[in-house]
Amino acid sequence: MAGVSYRNASRVFSGNPPVRAVDGLELDIPDGEFLVLVGASGSGKSTALRMLAGLEDVDEGAVHIGGRDVSGVPPKNRDIAMVFQSYALYPHMTVAENMGFSLRLRGAGRAEVARKVADAAALLDLTPYLDRKPRALSGGQRQRVAMGRAIVREPAVFLMDEPLSNLDAKLRVETRANVAALQRRLGTTTVYVTHDQVEAMTMGHRVAVLRDGRLQQCDTPRALYDRPVNTYVAGFIGSPAMNLLTVPRTGDGVRIGGLEVPVPRDTPAEVTVGLRPEALVAAGASEAGLELIVELVEELGADAYVYGTTRATGEPTRLVVRADARRPPAIGQAITVALRDTADVHTFAATTGTRLAA
Repeated sequence: MAGVSYRNASRVFSGNPPVRAVDGLELDIPDGEFLVLVGASGSGKSTALRMLAGLEDVDEGAVHIGGRDVSGVPPKNRDIAMVFQSYALYPHMTVAENMGFSLRLRGAGRAEVARKVADAAALLDLTPYLDRKPRALSGGQRQRVAMGRAIVREPAVFLMDEPLSNLDAKLRVETRANVAALQRRLGTTTVYVTHDQVEAMTMGHRVAVLRDGRLQQCDTPRALYDRPVNTYVAGFIGSPAMNLLTVPRTGDGVRIGGLEVPVPRDTPAEVTVGLRPEALVAAGASEAGLELIVELVEELGADAYVYGTTRATGEPTRLVVRADARRPPAIGQAITVALRDTADVHTFAATTGTRLAA
């Protein structure tokens, strides 16, 4: 096992102008950590992973594995194992043959291959399927075989590029829990790429958020949710996303409709206020608040989310509010919401999007 480091690493694709797919990435991943790279399409997360795997060049800076600069080292000599979105299993081979193929290529003996395949199959609950061909397996089972093929190599680092994206919703939830539990048992450094922020928040020890090839923030899921460093992270992390409203400052606060929201004294004349859906609650008849016209209600069983439009900022602005799932409002209804607690308010500079000190 080994730690991983990106040292001001960049990948630049030729063009006019050149495209910096990964731009000056500076990131340390300690030995044994499960780190998730997350971002929208085109953010550079898969390119960063492929740089670590040796499938993309490092044009500037360096990539280290176990303290060794591997920027110019061929993929086969980096002691990594990669699991892709596609299972890439050999259809004519059994599960056991697929899992042990890389070991046989490296000249491992038959007994060693059989032992390592059996151990990995036991970890992944694949023992009953070792003699089956991939066509006789479900999607989730095939993905476990692909993971087993990586595990038997006993690499220093696991690299996973959206390995669950081909699974249905229910199986995806089950499998991501299994992947996280497996990583804890093995203790192998793992770098995992996904565009799904819910997946990132539920699996990673830390999550690194990328945008246009640049690292925005890397922290624990809770820290990302509670203290996003800018409006991009604030709007990306959380489901539903944080409500962001840009309004002028008046004295020690801002006014959004009937809501008085406190902000730091030294803030600029215009600020972006961030409010999580759970920070807003239904107001009583006599309470001052923010009026919304309900456009959509998502009833999720234990929770309900209300999507509504307000004109409190001058222009029609959509907000999301968590509501009582037992008594959700009706579509078209006008409701008033109030701020649950001033501690729930996030403030950002309107011009740069950076977080303002509380």
